[in-house]
Formats: sequence, structure tokens, C-alpha cells
Amino acid sequence: MNVEEQLARVIANIGPLHEDAMMQAADRLDRLTKPQGSLGRLEQLAVQLAGIRGEPLPRFPRKAAVVMAGDHGVCEEGVSAYPAEVTPQMVLNMLSGGAAINVLARQAGADVFCVDVGISGDVRHPDLIERKVRRGTANMCAGPAMTREEALRSLAVGMEVAGLLAGRGVTLVAAGEMGIGNTTPSAAIAAVLAGVPVETVVGRGTGLDDEGLAVKREAVRRAIAVNRPDSDDPVDVLAKVGGLEIAALAGLMLGAATRRIPVVIDGFISSAAALAAVRLCPAVLSYLIASHLSEERGHAVVLDALGLAPPIRLDMRLGEGSGAVLGLHLVEAASRLIGEMATFDSAGVSRRRED
Repeated sequence: MNVEEQLARVIANIGPLHEDAMMQAADRLDRLTKPQGSLGRLEQLAVQLAGIRGEPLPRFPRKAAVVMAGDHGVCEEGVSAYPAEVTPQMVLNMLSGGAAINVLARQAGADVFCVDVGISGDVRHPDLIERKVRRGTANMCAGPAMTREEALRSLAVGMEVAGLLAGRGVTLVAAGEMGIGNTTPSAAIAAVLAGVPVETVVGRGTGLDDEGLAVKREAVRRAIAVNRPDSDDPVDVLAKVGGLEIAALAGLMLGAATRRIPVVIDGFISSAAALAAVRLCPAVLSYLIASHLSEERGHAVVLDALGLAPPIRLDMRLGEGSGAVLGLHLVEAASRLIGEMATFDSAGVSRRRED
């Protein structure tokens, strides 16, 4: 089976949420010792989780934060305030447990998995999942970031990692990334797939000044003009103006959905990957959970295109999956509330008087 056929099979296996489990969850929420609907979006989340897992009382004993890593040839255009060598350095930092994602994952009780999809250099560590498709993308301002086959292989990496996690008993995933310069291809993906002007999705990334921001906007415009990605073909968009780790994140979301594993998406890059995944398979949207609203300019635009409203607003723009891991706490809260709260009958509490 080639990768195109594998992708088609995965997409075909993503079904709708489990309606009966959702109905049972909603009924139980209405019988808990609280006014109906008083827990707001936590109740909506609990129902969604029940539908994803096919269980009225979903549990998430093992959680994972996945960091897909890759480099970007477009950094040659001066679109990042940091040099490309930071990517492997930060991946080693993550593998050693010293990055923000590690701290927040430990707090959330999640394991961190780092995947090399396209780091330009060599990273050696026993815990690294090595799935390098190529050593970074090409400069998308001069031509396609990668071939269609490489984009498909990157999607396949994500689908494979979803299977690996499921095999280890993981039932909840936070989707993160590491790749200097990756807000630039994310902006290009967002502009093409959401059909919005470049100016609305290009932000300052790691801290560009006004001159750097102008350079970055021009780089995204040029990349789109040179490559003319087909907005009706998400694989073409990923190949021409995307990133290896972004495609892998999209594949992770697709692979997780086939296994009824909810994925908490992070900021701009993770959400651009989600947009590509949803364009490939609209059904995957039901398996995605928004975490936070990033400070990166295009994030709100992408979330709006997805129809998702993030519950957390902390002015974050780190990436790595940091916001997604914070979102794991909300998933755990929704799960525990529906599973552990007493009902009016079990607690002997009087219900609201009916008029």
C-alpha cells in the first residue's frame, strides 16, 4: 500500500462521534448536584469526550504531549529572530526534561514524546523518535518546500506516531512542535486554506521588529505566488508552502481520530496543522479540542476558520505544545466532574422546584 492509499484508508476510518454515549453523558450531567448547564463549557467538553471515546464516563489515565520537530529553508529569508541551530538544541533540551513543555507536562501527568521529522542536523538521544523525512524543507520562496511524496511521508509519520501512542495506552494527546521559522509556513498554510489576506495571518513569531515583520510578510506572499498552492488540495498546500513537522502534526490528528483519541491543539502552528487535517477530512474536527488563544496574530483567524473557541487566554506565544498541555487540565476536569460528582438522587439533594 502506498502512502496515498494509507492516507485514504485512515480518512475513511474516521467516523462520527458516538451519539449514544453523548446522550448518556448529557443525561448524567443534568442529574448531577448543580443547576443544569452551570459548569458551562466544561459540560460541553465532557459530552464531546464521551462521544470521542464512546464511553459516557471517559477516563484518561495516560496522557502524552507530542513534539514534532523540523527545520525550514525559508529561514534564509530572515523570517526568524533566532538561528536555525536552535531547533536541535531545543529538542535536546526537551529530551533532557528542561523545556517549558517538560515542566508543564510533568504538572499535567503527561509523557513528552519528541519526533524528528525534519531537523537539519543530527540529534542523538535514546528517547528521540527518529523519523526524519528530509533535512529541513527547501526555501519555499524559491520553489516548493518539499515534494508531494515527502509531504505524504510526513503525514504518515504522524499517523504512525498515533498508533505507537495508542499501543502504549495513551488516550489523550497534546499536539506541539519545535522548528525555528515555522510560523512562516503556518501563515502561508493559513492564508491559502482559510482564504484570507497574508497580512491577517503573519505575526512577529519569536519577536521580530517592524522591519522583520515586513520581510516575513513579503516572504509569505512570494512563496504563495511562486508555488501557487491548490487550496482544494491540502497535501499540495503542505508540500509547497508547509513544513515537515506541520504535516506530521496533521497526520497525528488524523491517526488519533481513527483510534478515538482526542487531540488538544496548541497555538498557531498546531492550529494550522489542524486546519490542513480538517480540510483533508472534515470529520476529524470533532476529535480536536482548542486550548488557548496565542498572541501570534494569525491564530484567531485559523481558530475562526475551524469554528473553535479556546477557553484559555494567557497571552502565550511559546509553542512546543505548552498551551495544549495546559488544556489537558481542562479535559481532566471535565472527565472527573462527570465521573465523580454525585447525582441528586445518590446524594439525597432536593432538585429545583418546577413552576
